[in-house]
Amino acid sequence: MNTSLTYRKATENDLDYLLDLRMKTMVPHYAEANLPTDHDTTLKRVLYEFEKANIILLDNEPVGLLKIKKTNSETEVLQLQIDPSQQGKGLGKLILTDILEEASLGKNIVSLSVLKTNKAQHLYSSLGFKIVSEDEHSYFMEFSPI
Repeated sequence: MNTSLTYRKATENDLDYLLDLRMKTMVPHYAEANLPTDHDTTLKRVLYEFEKANIILLDNEPVGLLKIKKTNSETEVLQLQIDPSQQGKGLGKLILTDILEEASLGKNIVSLSVLKTNKAQHLYSSLGFKIVSEDEHSYFMEFSPI
């Protein structure tokens, strides 16, 4: 794939875009899981760890969101959302592969959670993530480079 993916820090000016993106990408999964989908709940999820939010740009146009938290021993993918118009083109796989390669250099575990109603769990499994626990609505997955 010949793509020019870059990232920039999200700012308050991006809130409308991020709210719209979350509505398009996550609300259907939340609704299917019978979880709240109202505006306030959705906005809280957008604002969660907002200082770690990065807008994903494809050829300088916003196509998604990546929130990631790194420590010395772990990389946690807090949120990864790709605009539905750009899904199925390998962008999520490309982004996650880069994250896994970087984490592997430092022998860091990569963790994430995914709603059981979200088909993205198949992508995560195909990249080597394993389910380590679950609750009523989500799978908690880890990739271990060791």
